[in-house]
Amino acid sequence: MRILFLGDIVGRPGRNTVRELLPGIIQEVSPDLIIANAENIAGGKGMNRKTIQEMMDLGIDVFTGGNHSFKNTEGVELLESGQLPVLRPANFPIGTAGTGWRIVRSRSGKRVLVISLIARIFMPQFVDSPFQSLEDILKSVSPGDYDASFVDFHGEATSEKQALRWTFDGKVSAIVGTHTHVQTADADVSQLGTAYVTDTGMCGSLDSCIGVEKDIIIRLMKTQMPVTHVLEKRGRMQLNGTLIDIAEDGKAMQIAIVRKIV
Repeated sequence: MRILFLGDIVGRPGRNTVRELLPGIIQEVSPDLIIANAENIAGGKGMNRKTIQEMMDLGIDVFTGGNHSFKNTEGVELLESGQLPVLRPANFPIGTAGTGWRIVRSRSGKRVLVISLIARIFMPQFVDSPFQSLEDILKSVSPGDYDASFVDFHGEATSEKQALRWTFDGKVSAIVGTHTHVQTADADVSQLGTAYVTDTGMCGSLDSCIGVEKDIIIRLMKTQMPVTHVLEKRGRMQLNGTLIDIAEDGKAMQIAIVRKIV
């Protein structure tokens, strides 16, 4: 089975980039399941029905979340209703809208347990331990109910992401990082069969500071004065992702970086 994962889709520039490049990628690599992080999909913060449906129409099957998952009222309503395949981090407190995991059926008929988690180091949210939450999920779902498992770990600190990787090495098929919007060069499959990359990167502007007009971020860094983020719509655009091949026993066989610039 082959899973294609797209890093944070950042606003309209990210959606336009996915619309332009994803059909060709699908034709080239024939993924069985496509997952994308959608916490920035609407205006750079949050999500709504229109943007999720737009990406579903392109072939994305399920969406993971992050610290901006609740920044849009309509996005919160989507999470509450469960009508669309949208997840928020599972380790938000009990009572938070939505769910953090779902078993989805791939195009080849395989069942994939998709889990969204958020980190704690350098992150603004007060959340439960991602380590304990992932352990609880794996205990609550029978291994016979799914054929492979995929974790999007949304976080800032590379050490926390690597610690989660080694804690659950061999217990899940893949752990991929999101949030920093910068693709890392450490894609790897462990000896126990877990695919990993610290950060998948983003879909959106390349000529920017993680999707935002660079002059705005430079001004913030130089003056520390408040600024309003404006997404960069000009220049080169990038699509970043990972492609993971998983064997019949649920163990990852290989992970490949996907990076295209237009």
